[in-house]
This record gives sequence, C-alpha cells and structure tokens, in this order.
Amino acid sequence: MKKQLSILGSTALLTLTGIGIYLSQRIMHITKKDEQYVYDREVSTKRFTPPSFEALPKEEIWIPSPFGYRIKAIYSRPYPDTKKYMIFCHGVTENKINSIKYMNLFIERGFNTIIYDHRRHGQSGGKTTSYGYYEKHDLKAVVDHLLATEGEDVFFGIHGESMGAATTLLYAGMLEDRANFYIVDCPFSDFRELLAYQISSEIKLPGKWLLPLANLFVRIRDGYSLKSVSPINVIQNIQHPILFIHSEKDDYILPEMTKALYEKKKGDKMIYLAVNGIHAQSLNENREEYEKIVDEFLKKYGNTIKS
Repeated sequence: MKKQLSILGSTALLTLTGIGIYLSQRIMHITKKDEQYVYDREVSTKRFTPPSFEALPKEEIWIPSPFGYRIKAIYSRPYPDTKKYMIFCHGVTENKINSIKYMNLFIERGFNTIIYDHRRHGQSGGKTTSYGYYEKHDLKAVVDHLLATEGEDVFFGIHGESMGAATTLLYAGMLEDRANFYIVDCPFSDFRELLAYQISSEIKLPGKWLLPLANLFVRIRDGYSLKSVSPINVIQNIQHPILFIHSEKDDYILPEMTKALYEKKKGDKMIYLAVNGIHAQSLNENREEYEKIVDEFLKKYGNTIKS
C-alpha cells in the first residue's frame, strides 16, 4: 500500500511539474510572429510604406537595457526644432514595424517619434517575455535616453498597444509618471486574470486553478511573480492624463479590463470604445474615429505642448 501511494505521489508530482513547465514555457517564450510576416502584412495593408519611411530623417540606435542586453530603437525627427516626442510600445509577438502606423499618425500631428523593439522581440536582446514586468524598465531606459538627448524640458507622450499598453501603465504607475500623457490601446488590467481567461479559452484547462502552478514556475524560471504584472493595482499612482482605447469585440483581452482601468484612474482621462475590429484593430478598423478621439485628447490635455 505504501509503495502504491509512493508511486501515485511521484506520478502526481511529475504531472504537476510537467504542467508547470509547459505553462511557464508558453508564458516566457510565447511564439512570436515572423518578422518578415509583420513587414509584409503592414506593407500589403498600406499601413507601412517603405519609401516614405526611408525618406524620414531618422537615426537607428542601441539603448542599453538595465538587464544587460541592447534595445533597438529608431528616432525619427521630421521636426528638429520642436520638443514634442512620442514613444511607441508594440504588442506581444509583434515588433517595431507594427508601431509605424501609430508613428505616422503622430508625425502628422507635429511630433517627432521613437519606435523600439521590446526585449526578445525584433532586434532587441533578452531571453524571455514578461508582459511588462521587465519591459517597464526597458521603457524607462528609452525615456532616459530621450531626456538625456533632447533635454529635460522635452514634452512627450507614450502610446502602447496590448502588452505595450500594460507596460506603459506599469512604467508610469510603478517607476515614474514622467510622460506628459499616455495613450493605452487594449491594455490588460491584471495579468493573472488575463492568463486564467486565456488558459481556459485556449488550452481548455481550468485556468484559475492552474495559476498558482504557473506562478510558481515563472518565479523559479524568470524571477518574478505574476501578481506584479497588474496595471489595475498601480493606476491610481498615475497623475497625468490617459486616453484608454479598446475594441468592443476584442475577445483576446476583454474590453471590460480597459473599462475597469478607466474607472479606477483618478484625474484627467478619456475613453474610446471602438465599434469595429477585434484585438488591437481599433485604428485599423476605425481610423476616422480613432484620429478624432486622439485629436480631442491632445486638444484637451496638450495645452502645455512646447513647439
């Protein structure tokens, strides 16, 4: 009997270990989109026009991450005499090419821009994806480089999409609320909640019950707790204006997450819920309305812009 119990115990331990490794592997090493695929997709949809991009006055640079690798960034300065800048944070599995459609929107509005690759994406270094936990420090490195290069009096905003939106909120809520404004497109409010939902819907396993196991193995393998990736727990620290954007039909990160963030944000804020499109498609499927709400936001909260 003892032998049988021992075998059962060992089998259960091996099974749980296997599940923990599987879940943490999927989290840490989520499959990225092929870089050529992203390039071709953006070109074919005319969201990225290589000749126009190449014609922009720009500089490719490497910014040191506090974690020992390098971050690939591209500065574009069509307005060299202005102190207006936008920084763009792309979503998980994407790269900086996906940020160009947002970059163009703000160049049209008189901003210089910075696009960059998150850790483990594009040309940047880094071995794991942490959904904002480590990425927020890399964003700070990009901000520090901007201010060191252009001066402390620069006026700048940060635009983030999906994981980039969560990274933006974690940066502002946990490290420094240094940008003059933020635009967050389809952010998640809490990574544990998102993960439980996605495990249940994609893997068909009881996500809520598996979270402790996933968390244990992520802590062992990547050094952080999932509960640390929670914009909803730090958004009250952000004093500067935020524009929240989400597609109502998003079934990857539910729009209720953005609504919850909006409700908890104190002070200046706006929200736009796009009628068309699924995850991260608000601009692509609602361009006229997207641009209108951005213009309203900038008009309302951009009165201190230096030009």
